[in-house]
Amino acid sequence: MSTSSNVLQKTICLILGGGAGTRLYPLTKDRSKPAVPVGGKYRLIDIPISNCLNSGLYRIFVLTQYNSASLNKHIKNSFHFDHFSNGFVDILAAEQTSGNMDWFQGTADAVRQSVRNFAYYDFDYILILSGDQLYQMDIEEVLVNHVEQGADVTIATIPVIADDATSFGIMKVNAENKIVSFIEKPKREMLSEWASEVSDEQKEKGKIYLASMGIYVFSRAALRALLNENPKALDFGKELIPDSINKGMNVVSYAYDGYWTDIGDIKSFFEANIALAADIPEFNMFDNENKIFTRPRLLPPAKFSGVTFTRAIVAEGSIVQAKLVENSILGIRSRIDYGTIIKNAYIMGNDYFESLEDLSTPGKIPMGIGKDCYIENAIIDKHVRIGDNVIIRGNDNLADEEQENYVIKKGIVVVNKNAVIPNGTIIGFR
Repeated sequence: MSTSSNVLQKTICLILGGGAGTRLYPLTKDRSKPAVPVGGKYRLIDIPISNCLNSGLYRIFVLTQYNSASLNKHIKNSFHFDHFSNGFVDILAAEQTSGNMDWFQGTADAVRQSVRNFAYYDFDYILILSGDQLYQMDIEEVLVNHVEQGADVTIATIPVIADDATSFGIMKVNAENKIVSFIEKPKREMLSEWASEVSDEQKEKGKIYLASMGIYVFSRAALRALLNENPKALDFGKELIPDSINKGMNVVSYAYDGYWTDIGDIKSFFEANIALAADIPEFNMFDNENKIFTRPRLLPPAKFSGVTFTRAIVAEGSIVQAKLVENSILGIRSRIDYGTIIKNAYIMGNDYFESLEDLSTPGKIPMGIGKDCYIENAIIDKHVRIGDNVIIRGNDNLADEEQENYVIKKGIVVVNKNAVIPNGTIIGFR
């Protein structure tokens, strides 16, 4: 059996469902971070699961905790394997036990508390992924690299600029590709000590710091030793990774040079989604091999009337009668009425169609966006009812604020799920 086939069969994957996701609030008000809709028809959790499936990994656990009901439902409805396969995508929810009454306290603690649920599986390697990142990676290559280097721990790394380096774990790598030092979220004045040798192309971009992508491969014995020797450790980046280096374990870097973004806050989430509408986006949803798997829906095609599109993604089931949709994403079952202009916006859509009777109810604002509205630099969550002649316009000059129906963060207006915005309302920059 080849190294590649053997390592895939000997690996299980753990996808961390994330904490409360406060930086993505209000999108995480009623759902967990990995359950947040992305790209018009997917959810963030679909990305790491699809990377696994496309790489030939079929034994996947998703660790969930906060606001996990919608995430659990999505996974149950989306990922099914036939009766003759050993593959699965199983949910491991945080639970109190006789030995531990605490919920997950961090990434390492989540894995420690979950070990008993997969300890009886036959595996030699554990792949740990985050549930809130956007990327396409051949994980098989990462695993083979781990085996060939005889690694105890592999950390996927990517070069970043100084402004980003303070938000990640940063490491130094020697000539043998071994990680010799690691620091979690260094202060900016310390960065001069953490620059690494990178390609000339990366140097020109200012990307001279090697950041952890939050993608780890552990050999089974190494992970067991680290967890047993650090019974109170809560986090991989802050505690277990530095300890593995200090103990002299073979901790290596897998250098990744493709597209990857961490969905850290509203701004990064917004920018990552809007970038998908580019003529040739860095993240390719239109790929015959690297497919994005999600819940199949029996929806009609989108329908348009009198609208001009410029760099737009429109999901199935949408009815668009707008004047202009530019540099935007319209999610499933979006309804946009006549005369409306949408620019630089992510409209998440709806989970059901309203009947003709509901749409014609006097005094009731239909679900969707009404006539002659102007929406720019905004995220409109699901099931929102926006009346006619409404202006919602984000701008970098706006101060952060939170109201009953919307939040403004870093210049982006986020209209809450199920919000009702009356006719003539003006939100944000005039």
